Amino acid sequence: MRILIAGAGEVGFHLAKDLAMEGQDIVLIDPDRHRLEHASNTLDIKTVEGDATCPNTLSKAGVSGASLLVAATNLEARNMTICTIGKQLGVKRTIARISNLEHLRNKQNIDYQALGIDIMISPTELAALEILRLVEHSSFTDHYIFGDNALHLVGIRLASTSSYVGHPLMDMRESGDVRFIPVSIKRGTETLIPQGNTILEVEDFVYFVCITEALDKVASLDGIDQVDTERVMVLGGSRIGARAAELLSKEFFTKLVEIDRDKAVRLTDELPNTLILNGDGRNVEFLEEEDISATDLFIAVTGQTETNIMSCLVAKSKGVKKTIALVENIDYMNFSQAVGVDTMLNKKLIAANSIFRFVRKGSVVSVASIHGVDAEVLEFEVSEKSKVINKPIRELNIPAGAIIGGVIRKGIGKVTLGDFIILPDDHVVVFTMPDNMDKVERFFR
Repeated sequence: MRILIAGAGEVGFHLAKDLAMEGQDIVLIDPDRHRLEHASNTLDIKTVEGDATCPNTLSKAGVSGASLLVAATNLEARNMTICTIGKQLGVKRTIARISNLEHLRNKQNIDYQALGIDIMISPTELAALEILRLVEHSSFTDHYIFGDNALHLVGIRLASTSSYVGHPLMDMRESGDVRFIPVSIKRGTETLIPQGNTILEVEDFVYFVCITEALDKVASLDGIDQVDTERVMVLGGSRIGARAAELLSKEFFTKLVEIDRDKAVRLTDELPNTLILNGDGRNVEFLEEEDISATDLFIAVTGQTETNIMSCLVAKSKGVKKTIALVENIDYMNFSQAVGVDTMLNKKLIAANSIFRFVRKGSVVSVASIHGVDAEVLEFEVSEKSKVINKPIRELNIPAGAIIGGVIRKGIGKVTLGDFIILPDDHVVVFTMPDNMDKVERFFR
């Protein structure tokens, strides 16, 4: 599959890297020679130097007959123009990265496909929805749902009070409880595929696939008393902050702190269900005056990564139970646990992962990326030609670095062990390290 990516920034580079791992024919287009040199020296891809809004540049990249053109530059108008021109030149499908949510809200009134834009991806909207999901399931560091609430991927952080610290992983499954299965451990910056005899340590992040009925049980394993989220504070009236506050205020008492007075006044009109505060969220006295200690969850989404991290640490020191920080540098994602922030988000990484699911090979119906973990969780629909059917999982020779966590059969979630037999039409949830994605997908073609 030939895929053209316009824009060698963080979104484009991350997308090119993941797709190149799968053996896709990738062409990365950018006017910046240094960016392209870095990409070509790092990845097994082709590069074309030039402006992707120019037909000659797209033709040189092989746009005619290409399977997909992804316009992922920083400029919305440029991305939409690239898609329009690319479609005229013969690409089969286009995806545009956008920033203005008005385009998503007007899809019913405007035929964007007639303009050559098949799919629009908004990093702002995706990040806001991700924040909402994390707040709704605040007992976990991560929570993804597969099927119609049939299976869940959840993460917990082991506190020193957890009775399982210092014990082998197998002890978590008391009395043969088969409602959940561990699929990964994040320890420092290292991602581990767990074995039954793996000894658990304080501050381990343990990830499970489980059925709905086991969510409370898994949440109790971390050694921390669970408290319902009621009060949320958002720092930063950016597009992401405003959109997140708009979504959160429908379910939680939400405060939004904005340092710019004019913007705070405007947000007061735009967000009638959110309490807007004009102040400096880096100021400890200000946060104490706004009763930060009574806040259940603190979200920092200003344009400054350092501000977001430091304010989360201050909130933690004042008793806030969970913190979320927006960071610009993708490399920071691996260090969220080490610095004390519960979850770090990068909107460009979220956007790249969202685009990624549109170009998966095999019968992939959904994909999830765990924050700060260099791995993917894929949901496959099993066909009658698949190599995984009609034999026990232990006999499948699934590559090392991958694990089948569960199956959805006729809408019912099932946690899988070695003797489980996969059938046609099952939906299979697989955790895999990046190097194994292509091998894993071959099992399900």
